[in-house]
Amino acid sequence: MKDTHQAPILLDVPPGGDGEFDRTFLERLDHPVSMCHGPAEDDLCPLLGGKGCSLFEDAHGIVFALDLDRPQHRDILRRYRKDAAAEVPIRVVVRPGQAERYAAELAEVETWEHEPSVADLDGFAAEVEAADR
Repeated sequence: MKDTHQAPILLDVPPGGDGEFDRTFLERLDHPVSMCHGPAEDDLCPLLGGKGCSLFEDAHGIVFALDLDRPQHRDILRRYRKDAAAEVPIRVVVRPGQAERYAAELAEVETWEHEPSVADLDGFAAEVEAADR
């Protein structure tokens, strides 16, 4: 079992989004954070292309803020749900209306319908630590 202080959290943020608040807060809680901005518009995510993704494979928690209105981003989330160990917590940041539109894709994950707050991220980090025990 890995030491929780070395267990990375994967933070998926859209291109142009820096996710710096989330990253900084989680790192202050001794969680290294790996950032992914998702594939470029015309590129295929390596995870979906069968090449695997070390960021995903090493993650002990995932905060997914990519755009669910993009089909490939929904496919990435489906792959995360399918391939992640059951104890890996996944949080999805949704925009207004997406929780209803993509209810099937979000059925097995918790959603945040707002930018994650300190309380949200603290609770998420605690869940990652509990899963690692």
